[in-house]
Amino acid sequence: MKKNLFAVLMAGAVMAATPAFSQGAEAYPTRPIRFLVGFGAGGANDLVARLVGTHLGPRLGQQVVVDNRPGASGMIAHEILANSTPDGHTMVLAAVSAMAMGPALRGGKAPFDVNRDFAPVAQVVDAVTLLSTNPSSASKSLKDFVARAKRDPGKLTVGNPGIGSIGHLAFELFNSTAGIKVISVPYKSGGLAATAVISGQVEHLVGIISSGAPHVRSGKLRGLAVTSPKRSGALPDVPTIAEQGYPGFEASGWLGIAFPAKTPDAIVQRIYKEIQAVMGSREVQASLGKVGLDIVMKDPNQFRAYIKTEVGRWDKLVRDAGLQTK
Repeated sequence: MKKNLFAVLMAGAVMAATPAFSQGAEAYPTRPIRFLVGFGAGGANDLVARLVGTHLGPRLGQQVVVDNRPGASGMIAHEILANSTPDGHTMVLAAVSAMAMGPALRGGKAPFDVNRDFAPVAQVVDAVTLLSTNPSSASKSLKDFVARAKRDPGKLTVGNPGIGSIGHLAFELFNSTAGIKVISVPYKSGGLAATAVISGQVEHLVGIISSGAPHVRSGKLRGLAVTSPKRSGALPDVPTIAEQGYPGFEASGWLGIAFPAKTPDAIVQRIYKEIQAVMGSREVQASLGKVGLDIVMKDPNQFRAYIKTEVGRWDKLVRDAGLQTK
């Protein structure tokens, strides 16, 4: 009798608790969502985050607030996320520079564990890297650039979006491949680096194509090469590095969305579905296409596996090229 009474009471407790839990899940999010970005305003990371946030907010019924926290290849923003409450109200624009390149450059000594501290939600874009220059530069082509660099090693200047960024590391890989040495000048974002090249502070620019493509089309910059295996639709007249004498060369970046580890799977899946819808909109596709960013969707499991592969890939490249910091 007591056993049956206990079973009845427990069943009633479960039934009473279930509606409350469901209501809590349905109510998410209950306040604005903080969207961390590891680079300053004006670059590709900021562009993607604001575009996603603008379209995601209305779907969730809450504002998505972009919080730029530049520095350390984007790792500052990722460290903040790793230490945030896993309730779905803080996310980061996950970047290859912070999750794979930065840790590789530092010999794996990152302020977080990529495999332990994050809950990947989705990869959203793949970004081609562009090498360009001020129109007044004597570098009329990639061949000219390499010839000048070999003739005067350590004298040519190349601006990039920051130490450990995809632009920086992709170009360092090219330096090693071509056997040249140039002066690398880091900025806090791709936008600031582009402005510096246009104003003549530095001669060349390397970074995600979205930072340079509009300026190449307007004539403020001259495109020399892209690092993708095929030409970009955003700048079809700019040849790849591979077709200019370096077959097989490829170095592009990716961006995605991630929560802190232990974020409830129901929230992860909800945001993944909403992100899918956002990236599927014609407006978003057109906006990203104009600046050469390709939409590439990976679900949480696929993105987690891809990040693990990328960590291994960039760690090997950094070691082989001798780029690891001491």
